[in-house]
Amino acid sequence: MKTTIQAPAQVPASEASDELLRLSLSQIFARLQTDEHGLSDAEAASRLERYGPNEPVATAKNTLLVQFLRLFLNPLVLILLCASGISIALGEIVDATIIISIVMLSNILNFAQTYRSQRIVERLRAEVAPTATVLRDGNWRDVPRQQLVPGDIIRLRAGDLVAADARLIEVNDLHVQQAALTGESLPVEKQLDGDAAAPGNLAEIQNGVFLGTSIVSGSGQAVIVATGLHTSFGDIASHLVQRAPETEFERGIRHFGLLIMQTVFFLVIFIVMVGLIGRHPPFETVLFAIALAVGLTPEFLPMITTVTLGQGAMRMAKRKVIVKRLESIQNFGSIDILCSDKTGTITSGETHLDSALGLDERPSPRVFLLGYLNSSYETGFKSPLDAAILAEPAPDVQGYRKLDEIPFDFERRLLSIVVQHEDQALLITKGAPESVLAHCTTYELDGEQHPLESPAGEQYNAATAIYRRLSEQGYRLLAVAHRTLPVRSRYSTADEQQLVLQGFLVFADPIKEDVAQVLQDLRRDGVQVKIISGDNELVTRHVCEQVGLESPRVVLGQEIERMSDTALVQVVEQVNIFARVSPVQKNRIIQALKIRKHVVGYMGDGINDAPSLHTADVGISVASAVDVARDAASIILLEQSLQVLHQGILEGRKAFGNVIKYLLMGTSSNFGNMFSMAGAYVFLPFLPMLATQILLNNFLYDFAQITIPTDNVDAAYVKKPQHWDIGLIRRFMIFIGPISSIFDFLTFFLMLRVFQAGEALFHTGWFVESLATQTLVIFIIRTVGNPFRSRPSIPLTITTVGVVLIGAILPFTPLSRPLGFTPLPPLYFLFLGLMVAVYLFLVQLVKGWLMRNLANHAVRTK
Repeated sequence: MKTTIQAPAQVPASEASDELLRLSLSQIFARLQTDEHGLSDAEAASRLERYGPNEPVATAKNTLLVQFLRLFLNPLVLILLCASGISIALGEIVDATIIISIVMLSNILNFAQTYRSQRIVERLRAEVAPTATVLRDGNWRDVPRQQLVPGDIIRLRAGDLVAADARLIEVNDLHVQQAALTGESLPVEKQLDGDAAAPGNLAEIQNGVFLGTSIVSGSGQAVIVATGLHTSFGDIASHLVQRAPETEFERGIRHFGLLIMQTVFFLVIFIVMVGLIGRHPPFETVLFAIALAVGLTPEFLPMITTVTLGQGAMRMAKRKVIVKRLESIQNFGSIDILCSDKTGTITSGETHLDSALGLDERPSPRVFLLGYLNSSYETGFKSPLDAAILAEPAPDVQGYRKLDEIPFDFERRLLSIVVQHEDQALLITKGAPESVLAHCTTYELDGEQHPLESPAGEQYNAATAIYRRLSEQGYRLLAVAHRTLPVRSRYSTADEQQLVLQGFLVFADPIKEDVAQVLQDLRRDGVQVKIISGDNELVTRHVCEQVGLESPRVVLGQEIERMSDTALVQVVEQVNIFARVSPVQKNRIIQALKIRKHVVGYMGDGINDAPSLHTADVGISVASAVDVARDAASIILLEQSLQVLHQGILEGRKAFGNVIKYLLMGTSSNFGNMFSMAGAYVFLPFLPMLATQILLNNFLYDFAQITIPTDNVDAAYVKKPQHWDIGLIRRFMIFIGPISSIFDFLTFFLMLRVFQAGEALFHTGWFVESLATQTLVIFIIRTVGNPFRSRPSIPLTITTVGVVLIGAILPFTPLSRPLGFTPLPPLYFLFLGLMVAVYLFLVQLVKGWLMRNLANHAVRTK
């Protein structure tokens, strides 16, 4: 009968979790006002309100109003608002109203688009948010980890990330990796009656587990004693809050920002100096300089990138690829080397037990019985091979009782279970054939045991020949061995000696039907696949040959162990298949590829994959992976498939391509127009364009670009990995920008000489021409090739053409006078049409020249 729990007394926030762990279990239950049956949903909700979410670092969320107001902290926006205030003080109410209206409209548009995209990303992240198995209202269920509270009872299994600081109440050979918290390199075995060491010495606390650690093997249950900021990890994290490593995308944006900042700085200094020398009114000069700075600054860049990457993430989600961090999309599209195990990617991952063979190569019920006992009593992470064994009809295991377990590790490549049968203890070992054979001194055949001679012996060679021949046929094998021991409470790896070899478990894992074609598609699109497998070289080579994955040789983990880092850097470039590698060796392979300047993606789903997922440029896991793997990955596949991954890479390239379009268009056309204004300011007796007109021009131009995220991307662009190239952006700005200036100066000549324009007509004519040229150029810049062969998206076409029409119609509307415009003569539009056509033609020619030079340079530098 469940004990009634009274209203809980709050545990003091200052009470460290390691101090609570020093209490007895009954004292902890009393302090937390809980018991082994856990909490009710209502009580958990009440405590969540009191203690807050289970997050190790405080992540305060700003309200929508605060997020919107933050947009006004942009230095240029603040200067504009100050300028509008001065305008009001000077009686220029109309100008001030226009400036404030344009700033407001820009920020509203920016906020609306960004907020929508952020909501999309949050929804996607929620799909792969970490959960914990908790006992609520008497039922075990998975809940988001943020909702855990002190007093909850949680279940721990191999592969789980420990969700909070907790006192163990049940253990079953529980081994925990707590290197991230204590620095210990090896997993630690936990015990219910373990010591609680001196406060602060987490490494010696045996009866508790901590947030930030992970379960390597075994299972258990625990009562949570601290969550979030009150955990040991939270205490450390609050003092060492570190930003995530800068991605290539963020680095590119930063370099682009520096380029724009330098250009704006020199332009503003030039305008101010010309204004002082030419004795222009100081306030007018400063306002004009600020407006030019705004015109050159792509203030919608954060919004455009967020929306573009957000929509890219949404398209990727439809293709079963979830992005945990938006900035990872560009890295994902930049992958040129993909490292993965063969299981689940090349093979189906649907492993089944083909046979259990004795050393005479006949079916052996004894081999199957021992293998079944080992798998059924194992408490570590169940591999597909264990699942295949347990999927078979169960043998009679009555009379066997588990005594102990020696967990699997990647150095021994063995797993042992000790069971009691009658009055004896039977140690059953299964693992990689060569590892098991190395521990065997005898073998069993027809119920009789015989000496197993050294590796040069006949029977040893015969056993080796069996597993090598089957491996060459693509089967995966585990060797099974055993020995009898006295019954005692604890066993260790020292007991895995003088084993009796019993036989082999033989598994089949069919190759996926479409994988050969997908590998070809990946190669065609610039992604080389390298298989890094823990399996032996024979089965790995056979599987890879079946799907056309070629490699001059197969490199084994033991060879990598003997290689220097310099030698490995050369080997990884040439070899595509690595076998019998440990987690440490996987890490070395990935690091060597990164030294060769490759963008490396690593795909993994196991406990041993977490270090490599961290090391790779892009860690890729699957929704069914263990917690530690999913937590380390930046990309989650809802289906373990190379086809799904390939489609995600292409979507990543498309999203990045649309961001680059915005940057190329903005820097080239904006720079040209701002350069023209600076030049005109030198010789014109009046301002070439009013500050409010510059801001309106810039707003309309930005509005035309908000649909760039919807644009189509050239098929040729997504056929190879794409990287940031600030040099290309700079060249576009320097070479294409001045082309628009040529037509700006031609417009000046027409307005002054042909139309004998006054100040208002000059402003109007140039406003319409500059808006048309800098906006319509997107149709040329959006594609590397012929613009007539690459169709823009319908939304981009509508906004671009629509903005040009708005600019042309504005002088004929009631808004004309407040904005300082006047109607244009019909002949002007004839000249405008001719100039725009010639301008776009010249941009196409120069763009082609730039791209050819870029391609030739890339060939020369290879």
